[in-house]
Amino acid sequence: MYAVEVRDRIMIAHSLPDPFFGPARNMHGATFVVDVAFFREALTPHNVVVDIGAALEALHSVLKPLAYQNLDELPQFKGELTTTEFLCRHVFEAMTRAAREGALGEDGKGIARIRVTLHETDLARAWLEGPVGG
Repeated sequence: MYAVEVRDRIMIAHSLPDPFFGPARNMHGATFVVDVAFFREALTPHNVVVDIGAALEALHSVLKPLAYQNLDELPQFKGELTTTEFLCRHVFEAMTRAAREGALGEDGKGIARIRVTLHETDLARAWLEGPVGG
């Protein structure tokens, strides 16, 4: 299985208002390094997994609406615990949609799997990996 991975980052603010999260239940900031890996069995006719430029552009467009925002105030996250794992799913769903809809170029439609990793710190990260689907 071939893979190509791209990276971006976002700074956000949020709270996790549940006693389970201890001090993180209060408002705090986070800077996430976001990696997205694209997997396919065989290379395209251009001998690539995906157009890296298109992949970077798609990831940036997914993250831009979240950057420098308080996630607690965004309507799409109302009532959600915006954990690192939750944000992985949000980015994963957007990136798989981008692959299926051609935002990664025509060859991007042949991506088999995507893995999204959010690095919360140098000590902790979460990821979600799954098929692109159709």
